[in-house]
Amino acid sequence: MDGPRRYRDVRTAVVEASERAVWQAVLDQVEVLGRPAWYVWLIGCRDRRALGQRPLAVGSAVPGFRVTAADPPDRLVLDGVHRFSVYTLTFRLVPDGATTLLEAHTDATFPGVLGAIYRLLVIDSGFHRLATRSIVARVVRRVA
Repeated sequence: MDGPRRYRDVRTAVVEASERAVWQAVLDQVEVLGRPAWYVWLIGCRDRRALGQRPLAVGSAVPGFRVTAADPPDRLVLDGVHRFSVYTLTFRLVPDGATTLLEAHTDATFPGVLGAIYRLLVIDSGFHRLATRSIVARVVRRVA
């Protein structure tokens, strides 16, 4: 029997800023990912409060996510678990002279019938793609 269908997505942007500036903008944006807070509670996220070291480091948490890898200023890996999904959001930064390539990678599974329904509502509807695109755009605007 096959397991839950995996969802993978990558959103990218070329940012006209240094890798360090983009890194700081990513950290700032991650701090507000779990808003609105009621949603994090509603879907039963494992990590419901901001905890741990700042700036974000392995073991730190923001609502909906826990930092499982942090290699400043190149890579930040956030893992999350809630009633309907197990997911990872990875930010990668690749410097190229005066610009930085920002990549936001999503990898998620949606176990069970309720996971399949959640996937339909959040992924198949296109909402997640728009939300991730918005996160990347806010990082770009922050350093512009």
